[in-house]
Amino acid sequence: MTDIPRRAVSRTAKLAALPLGFAGRTVLGMGKRVTGLASDVISAEIQQRTAEQLFSVLGQLKGGAMKFGQALSVFEAALPEEVAAPYRQALTKLQEAAPPLPAATVHKVLAEQLGPDWRDRFVSFDDTPAAAASIGQVHRAIWRDPGYGPNGGPRHRDVAVKIQYPGAGDALLADLKQLSRLGGMFRAIQPGLDVKPLLAELRERITEELDYELEAESQRAFAAAYADDPDIFIPEVLDAAPRVLITEWVEGIPLSQIIREGTEEQRDRAGHLMAELHLSAPERAGLLHADPHPGNFRLLPDGRLGVIDFGAVARLPEGTPEPIGRIAALALRGDADGVVDGLRGEGFVSRSEPIDAPAVLDFLRPMLEPIAADEFRFTRAWLRAEAARLASPRSAAYQLSRQLNLPPSYLMIHRVTLGSIGVLCQLEAKASYREILERWLPGFAPVA
Repeated sequence: MTDIPRRAVSRTAKLAALPLGFAGRTVLGMGKRVTGLASDVISAEIQQRTAEQLFSVLGQLKGGAMKFGQALSVFEAALPEEVAAPYRQALTKLQEAAPPLPAATVHKVLAEQLGPDWRDRFVSFDDTPAAAASIGQVHRAIWRDPGYGPNGGPRHRDVAVKIQYPGAGDALLADLKQLSRLGGMFRAIQPGLDVKPLLAELRERITEELDYELEAESQRAFAAAYADDPDIFIPEVLDAAPRVLITEWVEGIPLSQIIREGTEEQRDRAGHLMAELHLSAPERAGLLHADPHPGNFRLLPDGRLGVIDFGAVARLPEGTPEPIGRIAALALRGDADGVVDGLRGEGFVSRSEPIDAPAVLDFLRPMLEPIAADEFRFTRAWLRAEAARLASPRSAAYQLSRQLNLPPSYLMIHRVTLGSIGVLCQLEAKASYREILERWLPGFAPVA
């Protein structure tokens, strides 16, 4: 057996073994606990063991498993504190850590992608990775810029060199195929989360994310849109090959660290800028940064938000769809019939089935609380309350949600928005979110 098939079998075996760590009663009990249907306390030891098993395996596997784990990790803020606590540390590790590639493998990839004289492009190259992504790892280096410095010599620049794991494409496909069979296990962590559309979307974007030249194109578009912006910093792309991407190094505090130990001022600043990026990018760049986990953002010393990793983007050449802002404004004004008409027009509600318009408005209004006031502080408690309201079969919101549909054209926007809200709740960030919507969201006229 060659090394590649042996590694593939090992990966499959690890994923296939995951459900063995979940006893049926534990899954049922956790689901009840999260949705508020029972008050039984789950064993902290079982929670800890389950978390360690699940997320350590996801982290070891890199590829699709790690990417899926990162997507899930922003939702930990929705869990009740007594359930979330044992998971938080394991989840956070997924966001910025994974076992590294050997230096010899790194050098081989660089030679294949940049040529045998790849070392001549760098003044120095650190063989120890500075960070790990889902399909690659990042090394810090000093780039020998072909331009000239102030004294006539070559410019030297700190750079991030992202190197794709060999075989990442096959690994992604294999992982996602295995993970699609584990929906029940993930529902134990976040009841009501349907993982199938998430996995389908991730599968569709594998080809794009594996192409670092395409990622470079997206990053250049973002960098041009936010050039000299006082609040958002996008690092410059210096060179790219299909499996290697070289960009400016971004020095700052990762949002994962701010979530753990940041000041209130840092949390509020980071949250405000994340919302600004999320809402302004479709209009300014025709793109939406579609990987909103804390490892992709840094708070820079000058107060700007540094943004990295543009492998996952949604292409919105016409900007954010206007009905999103228009329907949100109608809901805030209490126009139930207008809301239902707007939802029907976009395919969220069946055109033929009757639906209770005031009930739809009642369903939506709590979700719009962050933009109903001049300022709002996202909190884990708020997100947990919303998760319980929407996930409990006994709630009116749960019953009404069964009459609603998520059109495929809105899936990516919906997922990114939920992910961003998850991070804002982890940050517990306060800002004037309605003002940001009024500035950037088409159709969202000022609400008296």
